[in-house]
Amino acid sequence: MKTFTIGTNDANQRFDKYLKKLLPNASVSFLYKMLRKKNITLDGKKATGKETLQKGAQVAVFFSDETLHKFMQDTKKLQEEFHMLQRLPMKGLFIIYEDTDILIADKPYNMLSQKAKEQDLSANEYLLGYLIRSGTLSLETFGTFRPSVCNRLDRNTTGLLLMGKTLAGAQMLSEGLRERTIHKFYRAIVSGNVTKPVHLSGWLIKDEHTNQVKILTQEQKDAVRIETSYTSVQAKGTCSLLEICLITGKTHQIRAHLASVGHPVIGDRKYGDPSVNHKFYGTFHMDHQLLHAYRLEFPDGRVFTAPMPEIFKEIMEKERG
Repeated sequence: MKTFTIGTNDANQRFDKYLKKLLPNASVSFLYKMLRKKNITLDGKKATGKETLQKGAQVAVFFSDETLHKFMQDTKKLQEEFHMLQRLPMKGLFIIYEDTDILIADKPYNMLSQKAKEQDLSANEYLLGYLIRSGTLSLETFGTFRPSVCNRLDRNTTGLLLMGKTLAGAQMLSEGLRERTIHKFYRAIVSGNVTKPVHLSGWLIKDEHTNQVKILTQEQKDAVRIETSYTSVQAKGTCSLLEICLITGKTHQIRAHLASVGHPVIGDRKYGDPSVNHKFYGTFHMDHQLLHAYRLEFPDGRVFTAPMPEIFKEIMEKERG
């Protein structure tokens, strides 16, 4: 028999979800069977698995050591992963804000927010490494709870990433993003001269095979409603610096929505204008889309910004008016 004490990052979640993280090699049906037979108990009592765990609760698992080890994560593999993450550099990530529960980082271009494939290294892994090195994330906690990035930015979009360091932090951020009480603002340099504020609405549909979206003016099956608004920060020559409020947050929404009204993001290979991109690549030697997650406004009044990338400043200073 082995006893596990529920810590801060395991509290306030369903018991069955915790058990699946504690014993990842066991099937859900097996775990429920063990609960029914009282081979797994909560605070010395029979449990259903639907209970909400409280900090300090005691989970007893009445398995032999051999059976327990079979169903738990491979300790050696877990340690190897933990130490691999510990050695990862920050790779251009900068911490904008950090408290007990959340972390906000500024992501560079050419970096995934989260893994697309098992072998990927993303901002999520680099930030886990940072938390391990700072002593915030222990090996014991790593076995059942892993802090995670809560919002996604495209590989070549720079700017603010949100991470929940604790379960409470992750839940708070996820709720704020889902309920849209955390407001997201971007900056982009687009093709064309924009001087007036604009509010766009429409429908977006994604082609899973090409990972590309289309903007529709009328509703149709499988399309989702989208809203994007923007104002001009600076219009100069053939390009404009916009501040964009992402009212809804769907895949490639900003890039596709702006392109649909004739103002594609400069450097965007998927939705942009190839001739415009070629001109800016040649003049400024930039090789990524000029889209930056610039500001986050929290419902409690806190505001966080990520400095504008130097390439944005250089283009708007040198582009002819």
